[in-house]
Amino acid sequence: MNPVGKPGKTGSLMPVEEALARLLAMAEASLIVEREFLPLADVEGRVLAEDLISTLDLPPWPNSAMDGYALNLADWTGEPLPVSQKVFAGQAPEPLKPGTCARIFTGAPVPAGADCVEMQENAEVQADGRVRFTETITVGQNIRPQGQETTIGELILPAGTRLGPIEQGLSASLGCAGLSVVRKVRVAVLSTGDELVEPGQALGPGQIYNSNRVVLCSWLQRLGCEVIDAGILPDDLDATRARLGELQNVDLILSTGGVSVGEADFLGIALREEGELALWKLAIKPGKPLTFGHFRNVPVIGLPGNPASTLVTFALLTRPYLLRRQGVKDVEPLKFTVPAGFVWPVAGNRREYLRGRLEQGRAIIYRNQSSGVLRSAAWADGLVEVLEGRTLVEDDQVVFIPLSDLLG
Repeated sequence: MNPVGKPGKTGSLMPVEEALARLLAMAEASLIVEREFLPLADVEGRVLAEDLISTLDLPPWPNSAMDGYALNLADWTGEPLPVSQKVFAGQAPEPLKPGTCARIFTGAPVPAGADCVEMQENAEVQADGRVRFTETITVGQNIRPQGQETTIGELILPAGTRLGPIEQGLSASLGCAGLSVVRKVRVAVLSTGDELVEPGQALGPGQIYNSNRVVLCSWLQRLGCEVIDAGILPDDLDATRARLGELQNVDLILSTGGVSVGEADFLGIALREEGELALWKLAIKPGKPLTFGHFRNVPVIGLPGNPASTLVTFALLTRPYLLRRQGVKDVEPLKFTVPAGFVWPVAGNRREYLRGRLEQGRAIIYRNQSSGVLRSAAWADGLVEVLEGRTLVEDDQVVFIPLSDLLG
């Protein structure tokens, strides 16, 4: 058996890594440079357009990490100390009077002259109001120093960072009311084939409901894209040309159903006539056929039409392409190894991404791995990677990619 990290041979099929490298190179060549400044509440899911540099120390002054008493350790000989002031968060304290302590609360500035804080649990208030300390105290204890988290001029978030609640909170802690973000990627989603019908309509003979459009439009919105629903392309060359011609103010045309060399491949014909088209046969399962090209200089990615194939190729190839277009550097999804809770007796010549989930720390897979079964992904919480030329027995290590990371 091959080890987890080394793919086997793929023959004339293009390895997944090569396809991804090509797509990322194309994305690098057409980075979106337009930006907009948005209120902090509106940047969730967007990509930071310029470095976020700290303009203040955080915290701006030493502050107490506990409710307790601030003192100068040199003033304490073991005898109780009188309380000279109370310091609440949001107040500016007076310098500490020698030979005294200050009642202080969490987050409050430490008075000048104090060099430690003892928590109130280790302090006893005497009848005369003085405070006796019952445990050993050290200089600096329970004080958060100035600049502990950030200092002026420090890089906090680099351009290309995807912004979520934590990044929004960090920006707020530095006083930012808004951030400069990359313009949304404009993606036109279209489906191909007379067999497709939108949900809510009656099915005719040989027709199926179009689930890929719903999956992709929702997923793209999660990725912070502006989605243009271009509907279903009929099997008609003139109609195909006309629809594509309407989609010139977009950054990507994303089709499902792919293109081929068949006589009914009207999308492919239109791309060859007024642009360029590359057909890639990938060493991936599900999802071997994938296309990349241009129509009148607009990039086009054609995904295979089977629902599980659409899901896998979008997750592993289109998603990183779209993120890189926005300047995101780290576009690889989270991956980790777990023991297999299944057997894989027959090695394939393509890398397989099985819909699976974790149970008691082991990866198990859905019973039906057909590329046409979307239910397998609804049941799953991740993709289980099985490398080319590899067989598995239970407890062999496999790579697991959480769907939660791919979908966001």
